[in-house]
Parts: sequence; C-alpha cells; structure tokens
Amino acid sequence: MQSNQKSIMLIDCQSFYASVEKATHPEYANKPVAVAADPERRSGIVLAACPIAKAFGVSTAERLSEATAKCPQLVVIRPRMQTYISVSLLITKLYESFTPLVEPFSIDEQFLDVSGSLALFGSPVEIAKQIQNSVMLSTGVWTRAGIGPTKILAKMATDNFAKKNPDGIFTLSSENLESTLWPLPIHDMFMVASRMTAHFMRMGIHTIGDLARLELPEFKRRMRSRMGRQSDIKATYYWQTARGIDPSPVALNSVSKPKSITRGRALPWRSYQTLADIEPLLLELVIEVCRTSRHHNYHGRTVTVSAGTTNGENSRGFSRQTTLSDPSCLEHHLITAAHNVFLEHWNGDPLTHLAVDLSKLSDNSVYQLDLFEDLPKHRRLAAVKDAIKNRYGEAAILSAASLLKSGQARERANKIGGHYK
Repeated sequence: MQSNQKSIMLIDCQSFYASVEKATHPEYANKPVAVAADPERRSGIVLAACPIAKAFGVSTAERLSEATAKCPQLVVIRPRMQTYISVSLLITKLYESFTPLVEPFSIDEQFLDVSGSLALFGSPVEIAKQIQNSVMLSTGVWTRAGIGPTKILAKMATDNFAKKNPDGIFTLSSENLESTLWPLPIHDMFMVASRMTAHFMRMGIHTIGDLARLELPEFKRRMRSRMGRQSDIKATYYWQTARGIDPSPVALNSVSKPKSITRGRALPWRSYQTLADIEPLLLELVIEVCRTSRHHNYHGRTVTVSAGTTNGENSRGFSRQTTLSDPSCLEHHLITAAHNVFLEHWNGDPLTHLAVDLSKLSDNSVYQLDLFEDLPKHRRLAAVKDAIKNRYGEAAILSAASLLKSGQARERANKIGGHYK
C-alpha cells in the first residue's frame, strides 16, 4: 500500500449474537448455536448462527423450523438485544484505544482509520491482529478485518476475503485490485443485489472487472439504455465502487438529521381484523413516534399512515398522508390525523402490517401558540411522561387501550427492535 494512501479497516464480528451467547455459555462451545426469536415455539427466524451451525446448513434469516430440520441438535437461544448493544459499545471502546477515528456501520461492523496509528502500533495487519486479540480476550468474539485505502475497499475486503481467510485479515490495495477483486462475479460487489445483478448481466457485465474496465461515459450509456436518463448518478457510484474509489472519510459523527420518524409492526392478520383490534395499536405507534420526536427535539407537519391488508388470498396496501395545520409532536394531534387517514383508505380487510410516520421535521423549541388550546401545558405534561418512562421504563405509563388484547406496548416494553432485551 502506498505511503500516501490512508489505512482504513472494516472490522466485522463473526456471528455476533451467537458469539456473545457462546462466550456467555461455555458449555455450548462445541455445539451448534443459533439466536432466534421465540425458540420455545420454534417459530420466527434465525438472527445469527455460529460457524458450527452454519456447517449444518443453518443460515441467517431462514425460518427456525427449517434450521432445526437441518440440525436437530441445534441449541436455540432467545436474543438479548441490550446485551448485544452493550458488548458492541465495549468493542467500540477497544477500537478507540487504537484510533479515535471509529465509525459504526452496524451493531457488528465498524470502520477504523488507523493512518495516524501506524507509528505507535505497527503496520495495518499488525494492528488488525492486536485488535483481534484484544476483542477476543475481552468479549470472546472473533473479529475479521478488511484493510484498504478507502472505506469501500475495506468493506469489500472484509466481505469477500477476510471472512474466508483462516486469520480473518485481508488487504485490498490498488496493487492487487485487478488480480483479486475484479475476477469476482458482479453480485459480490457492494450494494449490488439480485435486481441490479440482472441489469448488469443484460448489459454484458458479469464480473466486477467487466465494469471497472469500462470507461465511465460508455457505462453511463449502457445504464441509460436500461434505466433511463436519470441513472447517471447510479452509474457513477457503481463505476467508482468497482474501482475502489470512495472519498468519504471515517466520520466520528456519522448520524445525520433524520428526514422522518417511523414506527411500524408486522402483524398476524387473524388478530387485527376489526377497527377495535387496530385502534389500540395505531395509538401505540403514534405514542412511540411522538416520544421519539420529542427525544430528538423535533416536531413534524406531515403524518403518513401505511398499511398492508389481506383477504386470505390477495394482499393489498396503502400509504397515505395528511398535513397538520402546525408542526406537532403531541399524541392527541397525531392520533386524530392518523386515525382519519386510516379510516379514509382502509378497505376493511385484516391487516398484515401497520406504520405511522412523521416527516417535514423541524426544531420543536419554537412553536405557534393556539388561542383555543393550552399548548405549553400539553408540552409540559408530555415532558413529565417522557421523564417517567426514561427512569422507570416504557411500561411505567400506558394508555388504557394498551391493556386490550391487541395492544402490544406492555410486551414490547421488554424488547429492543422487536427482540427481547
């Protein structure tokens, strides 16, 4: 790697959830382990599988019933999301002992810029080995590191090579790009899924190298012929990715201002067939959206309700919005708007999913007073309720509707992201 190039890593935690559980349960060290929702009922999907389980054909995102059919001796553990978050934060602290430039990419993947750490800790490969040892000793989790001069090369080095290497480390550089990355099939390139792969195949692009060797104007021409004149930005992105070009730095504060705040649920349709079943959940979603908005000091003006329906044979859905007269983050404003939108567009069939979204966000410290409503009082009351929930948990204050059969707030108070803490 040339001395004037940056040294960036993408470090991935192998089978993260399963690795944390195996470190917690030494008795499972030599057993196939999977983390999955609702293991008692053998329902849900596999969130993570350890390498031993993967050797039996168990894969992430498959149904648990299919996984146990492949591997009857599979040890299935219910997820503990708060534990995984805590371990992830600990790992971040370990990374920061090598460089202050750490950017989380997901709960189990993080970018590190170690360019300024080489004089202290050695070469990028030596730093990667030290990090692997540090994380393993502290958490019992094995990490893999892709190294490159850009974030995109570090990511593809991890996904395509480091994960397959016994030592879990691989370097992609301008010197070995053509011999290592370019021969790979085009679907192995970052951000190329099945639909885009089909487009590339029809353009005669079968490998990453096929794309990288094209001149950009020629690639834009081919993209336009398939995807229209608005595809130039996409064409530039994919062409740069194939060549490892990525000017974005490893950013300390990588979380940008949200454009909207959304909360939704996938639903068992047999439980949400009538308006009486649906209204408690709709209120709960509004409460979550409003609380999250206040937490981030936002209020919004556009309320969107999205729903999927089924009659048992055919599925339909809608996503419709309405605009409030003034921005708000108060439940009684949003529930009225959301309820009206839902009633106007719901066809009466049972629901398969429901979501509420608040957009056109702005700073909620400035708001328009109302002659007919004591808004400061409502805002103070909301702040008190938020403070109680912050201290005692989400279930400390519930709406009466959440006590009904179709309400989910009590159960979800013990979960993070739909999974148990």
